[in-house]
Amino acid sequence: MFYLLPLLTVSIWAGNAIVNKLSFSVIDPGAISFYRWFFAMALLTPFMLRSVWRSRAVIRPYVPKLAFLALLGMVLNQSLGYFAAATTTATNMALIVSLVPLISMFLSVPLLGQRLLPLAIVGAVLSLSGLVLMLSHGDISNLLAQGITIGDGLVLLAALVYALYCVLLKRWQMPLTNWQSVYMQGILAIVMLIPLLLSSERFAITSESLPLIMYAAIPASVIAPWCWLIGIQRLGADSTAMFMNLMPVITAGIASVMLNEQLEAYHYIGGGMVLAGVILAQRKPKPIPHPLATAEVSS
Repeated sequence: MFYLLPLLTVSIWAGNAIVNKLSFSVIDPGAISFYRWFFAMALLTPFMLRSVWRSRAVIRPYVPKLAFLALLGMVLNQSLGYFAAATTTATNMALIVSLVPLISMFLSVPLLGQRLLPLAIVGAVLSLSGLVLMLSHGDISNLLAQGITIGDGLVLLAALVYALYCVLLKRWQMPLTNWQSVYMQGILAIVMLIPLLLSSERFAITSESLPLIMYAAIPASVIAPWCWLIGIQRLGADSTAMFMNLMPVITAGIASVMLNEQLEAYHYIGGGMVLAGVILAQRKPKPIPHPLATAEVSS
């Protein structure tokens, strides 16, 4: 049963990539970015306000770090995704975002002092090769002549930003619960997103945009993170993280039905290389037992 939790999370996030595409035609990116976190935090406030207020003395020294995390994870990462939707596909977005664990590994070297394993380097080369194949539509000369689309570039930047967010979460250990951290980041993100809302031309909530806003605010921003945290507690971080590799597959399936996005051969080959590289990079070699220890156990 617990394996259904990360699967549900990934399915919700895959659906959110579809929301990114659909929202661009009915509401400005800055507006939906604001409304997403406004309604998500409005839902969480009855459950979190008392806890945060009681812990205000503990939280106060960490507000600058929480603000920077909010800027990365909830303002830049999400807004870039909405802006990117104009010039890229939902399938491309999901495949590029799947690189986040790989980018996080490389950022962990200078920021967390971790060591890169040979498998991580091989996986990085394989994933980047697949990404180049996919973004060039199967012909690298296209990439050299025309470059990548603005949307693909924005999603790459969003992936880098979110990877930095994930690494800083590990580096900045704060004496807060997960939900206190999320709630404070959400409140700070709302404040930061007000200028984007005010500068938007299409900011009114309409019958077309409301379902998209609500999906982004409640399933994608509240239910999915809750399921993900429970999955980590019950299954472990490594087992849960592997489900992220399913997101491009689920997104591509939904996009082909709802958005009529056609999957070409380069999507299958390049996307497969990206996912294989990420999985390979996440593999950890099993420790080789010492001969003496083995002998002692046998005796």
